[in-house]
Amino acid sequence: MPPDQDPWPTLEELLREEGELELPGLSESDAYELGMLAVAAAREQRLPIAVGVWRAGRQLFHCGLPGSTRDNDGWLRRKGRVVMRFEHSSLYMSRLCRDQQVTLTEKFGLPASRYAAAGGAVPLRVRATGVVGWFGASGLPQLADHRFVVETLRTFSR
Repeated sequence: MPPDQDPWPTLEELLREEGELELPGLSESDAYELGMLAVAAAREQRLPIAVGVWRAGRQLFHCGLPGSTRDNDGWLRRKGRVVMRFEHSSLYMSRLCRDQQVTLTEKFGLPASRYAAAGGAVPLRVRATGVVGWFGASGLPQLADHRFVVETLRTFSR
């Protein structure tokens, strides 16, 4: 596919998007509200996904919606580990590896059983603090997972 028809965002677009998703804070109540917003949107669209919100290594929210599986839970955690390791979205790391024609394992020596460079998890950045956690979804193709998470986070931060 020619580069001008590639549906994937560029690395620069993904970095810009990450910068736009900064939050003023992330309390347990905020995590619950973000998670419930995601659940409501997923239910309305009948999406078979698992969603999760993590802060400081602690899972603050998780929901597996109808049609999601244990595999989605595993993918969600693996994508989240990528976010916390690199402080970039899992789609950013997927795109980076895709552009360089390498896997995450080949480039960084990270086991695929624990890390997944696949779209669907984004860093939760707090102003004047940095990355404090991550928010993700799993169950759709990776671009759709990423778009769902970004749109939910944009709605939440308005």
